[in-house]
Amino acid sequence: MKAKNCLIFGGSGQIGSFLIRKLTKNNVRVTVVTRNIHQKGLKIKTQGNAGYIDIVEANIFEEEKIEKLFREADYCINLVGILYEKKRGNTFKNIHTIFPSLLAKLCKKNNLENFIHISALGINEAIDSKYAISKLHGEKNILDNFSKSIILRPSIVFSNSDNFSTQFMTLLNRLPIFPLYYSGKTKFMPIHCTDLTDVIYHIISKGSDSQIIECIGPEILTFREIIEILLKLINKKRLLVPLPLTIAKLSAKFFQLLPNPLLTEDQLRLLKYHNIPSGKYKTNSDIGLPGKLYFKDEVKKYSYMWRDGGEFSTEKYNLKNMKKN
Repeated sequence: MKAKNCLIFGGSGQIGSFLIRKLTKNNVRVTVVTRNIHQKGLKIKTQGNAGYIDIVEANIFEEEKIEKLFREADYCINLVGILYEKKRGNTFKNIHTIFPSLLAKLCKKNNLENFIHISALGINEAIDSKYAISKLHGEKNILDNFSKSIILRPSIVFSNSDNFSTQFMTLLNRLPIFPLYYSGKTKFMPIHCTDLTDVIYHIISKGSDSQIIECIGPEILTFREIIEILLKLINKKRLLVPLPLTIAKLSAKFFQLLPNPLLTEDQLRLLKYHNIPSGKYKTNSDIGLPGKLYFKDEVKKYSYMWRDGGEFSTEKYNLKNMKKN
């Protein structure tokens, strides 16, 4: 059987690394488009089996250049997304609405088998968030332009290379007091990268009759519960303080001025809404691929790096000895 060819945008990020390994391991040829091959090329190359991965440097809006790549592709996967806006064109509208629409048009023009687009869970309700609105508009444009598109809406995606669990453990290590926005009651269903990439591979290998799939992990956790799990894993005690909304807004105004903001006003608005299935669409469980990896169990494997002593922490040493015995 002829090997499938998969064109990936955003392959240097967290999901991309796991996905490239998954696809090339299963004999899928991968072409990854990156804006800076000198900075990211080596990392991308190490993720895939030799002979199954090509890297192309291109600006994602260079339509003529990227269109050539679609002629040899069977599938296109878009992993490109941003959590906050930057200057130089990195706006929610450009990245989440205009760019995916362009990819959908090119998929249709070149008659690809599928276009798989990573969106986000909970965006239907968050109508006061620029992030959510841009995602929704992007989804609509994709489905209008290419009927064979499949949109995945994951909850928080975590792994040892994420910007979620690792960032929070860093903050919890340094701050004696940690703020809880909306009293920490917002609900999430974190999904591990491995479970999400299993869903993507399933679509490539077996197809899907659903245009939108909500991707979730095996448990519901509130924001407070997530923070408490992380504190326990790094063996720290911190004062968790529910932050009044007025103060939270002021802190967000300050944080979003930083080059890599810890929190923006738009993210604060998103935190009002639960990040759980809407009930309107199928989930990964409905297509036979329930999330298997639990947040605490997986983060425990790399949390020792944030404990006192790091690699040589007492907890890690005792755990190794227990396994030997």
